[in-house]
Amino acid sequence: MQSYKDQFMEYLQIEKNASPLTLKHYGRDLDEFHAFLKSEGVTLHECEYSVIRVYLSRQHEANYSRRTISRKISSLRSFFRFLEREEIIQQNPFLNVTLPKRDNPIPNFFYEEELEKLFTVSDLSTPLGQRNQALIELLYGTGIRVSECTKIEVSDLDFSLNTVLVHGKGSKDRYVPYGQFAAKALQAYIEDGRRELASKRSDESKNIFLNAKGGPLTADGIRLILKKMVEKASLTVDIHPHKLRHSFATHLLNEGADLRSVQELLGHERLSSTQIYTHVSKDRLKNVYMNSHPRANKR
Repeated sequence: MQSYKDQFMEYLQIEKNASPLTLKHYGRDLDEFHAFLKSEGVTLHECEYSVIRVYLSRQHEANYSRRTISRKISSLRSFFRFLEREEIIQQNPFLNVTLPKRDNPIPNFFYEEELEKLFTVSDLSTPLGQRNQALIELLYGTGIRVSECTKIEVSDLDFSLNTVLVHGKGSKDRYVPYGQFAAKALQAYIEDGRRELASKRSDESKNIFLNAKGGPLTADGIRLILKKMVEKASLTVDIHPHKLRHSFATHLLNEGADLRSVQELLGHERLSSTQIYTHVSKDRLKNVYMNSHPRANKR
């Protein structure tokens, strides 16, 4: 199976332009499925729907979430579709397997007062402090994914229009505006802190965000920076880069932005992906009702 897996991963990377994270998940799902087949004494060519049912029952017994099981099914269905296309197998055993109904948990987001604390913890007299300030201002100010943030180059910024060219999923580019706070933080970092960080290497990186050694900042590096900022702000909240993206979308919608605009800013293909952010606080719902309904208040 290993050779077939290698062919499939190459297909995903070259033809489908899959992201590194997608490749990682697909590879892990395939390795796990291969281990299952081996434990059952079943070869890839002998894999039928009855075998898939046993595999899925094991997933449920392991208490995987519906979202995780859905991802595993999607990974394996794509793999077997590829094998069928290459005429390695005759029929896709995952063809008639339905995805479990997924939970739609409300995304975690920062309240505005929590974010204000994060914006005050960076030491702006140091290169790394300037970088961290620019990083959090851009992540919250644009709602971009951490994977997108690591790809941004200096030339992608337009300070005259306050926009950034974002290289999104599936090689889909989009322009996203950012506000004055982000513009100020980015300008200070590029003119001062970034220049100092870049001088530590002979081959200067084109990426905006650099690590302490002058190399490109990775996704794991960004997660670690945000974790330290939360600790420094003495916030008792969990932190991950996507939480800033959730906060960006939630705050825009709570302030009256329309769903289609938020969808475009986030780079979502489907509106349903954006609709998870339409949750609003009970206080705001009550406020909208009291101010809008003709019979809510005496006028």
